Amino acid sequence: MSETPKWYVAHTYSGYENKVAQNIEKVVENRNLRDLIAEVRVPTETVVEVKDSKKKEVERKIFPGYVLVKMIMNDDSWYVVRNTRGVTGFVGPASKPVPLTDEEVAALGVESKKVEVDFAVGDNVKIVSGPLEGFTGIVDEIDLENNSVKVRVSMFGRETPASLELIQVEKLNEF
Repeated sequence: MSETPKWYVAHTYSGYENKVAQNIEKVVENRNLRDLIAEVRVPTETVVEVKDSKKKEVERKIFPGYVLVKMIMNDDSWYVVRNTRGVTGFVGPASKPVPLTDEEVAALGVESKKVEVDFAVGDNVKIVSGPLEGFTGIVDEIDLENNSVKVRVSMFGRETPASLELIQVEKLNEF
């Protein structure tokens, strides 16, 4: 039995994701199961919808019908989640819960790893991935909270601002 909590995916009735997450949280609080069930998430993204020529930001579920639960899998934790109203089962063969791999967790963006940076505003940096790979630029702004950096890139003789992820940029070694 693993003692570090892993992410599992619970299948729910569509439209009940938030209610299921709240119910699981409530049971965890009431039964003091925080050591077994560490976190419950309904992954969402903010998208801009255009209706009647008006822009509006809305929260949209990335995986309708699913709730992510970070827990230590044992009979008690399985029972709590499986018997929460609105949960139809776990994702896995024959409804046997299978934890998400580290790669899947990273791809889903469920847990954000803090990125340490060795560059500062005003530093020259090289873009190491993405459509601007190979270009160099000057750091204008660093946003550690959102893992992003704004860089002024010189393209076609003009300064062009680019917003990138921190891992797409590395400091240029100046000699």
